[in-house]
This record gives sequence, structure tokens and C-alpha cells, in this order.
Amino acid sequence: MDSSLTRKIEKARNYAQQSDRIQFIKFRAAFRGDNGDHTVTFEAGDWSCSCNYFTTRATCSHTMAMQITLEGMMSARPVAPPPHIPVETAVEAPVLAP
Repeated sequence: MDSSLTRKIEKARNYAQQSDRIQFIKFRAAFRGDNGDHTVTFEAGDWSCSCNYFTTRATCSHTMAMQITLEGMMSARPVAPPPHIPVETAVEAPVLAP
């Protein structure tokens, strides 16, 4: 393995330990709930879930679980990505597999 890649791996591990460096702006995740599968989304500071409870209450256990899991990593307002990175690349998080 070349030394530049080794340094990048070390840097990535360092970044991963500093979650305050990461701020989610937008994502969609599959959430496997006790009563079925749901889609949880976050965009521009707003949460959404496909479950019936969220439809009537604007919150649910699925969005609350995501908020707890990602505490400190969510943007309250949209943050523009650096200009040299396409928006789709900068803000999309991978969809969680069931």
C-alpha cells in the first residue's frame, strides 16, 4: 500500500472520531420498525416519516430514534456544500439496508 493512501486512511479514522466535523443536510433511510418498514427523511432541517403516526403528529419513534442516533450531526438549516462538489454528492447519505 502506498504511503499517501496510508495517510488518507489514518486521516479518515481521525475524522470518524470527530463527529462534529460531519453535518447531515439531507438524507433518506429505510427504517425497519416493529410494525413494518418505513422511510425516514431529513431535509433542510425537517424530518419526515412514512408511518401513520407521523402523518398526524409530525413526529414518531422512527424520527426520534434517528435524532438520538445522529445527535449533533444534523443541520438546523441548509448548509451549502463547497462549490467544487456537486450537491447530489455532497448531501446524499446512503440508504440503510434492512
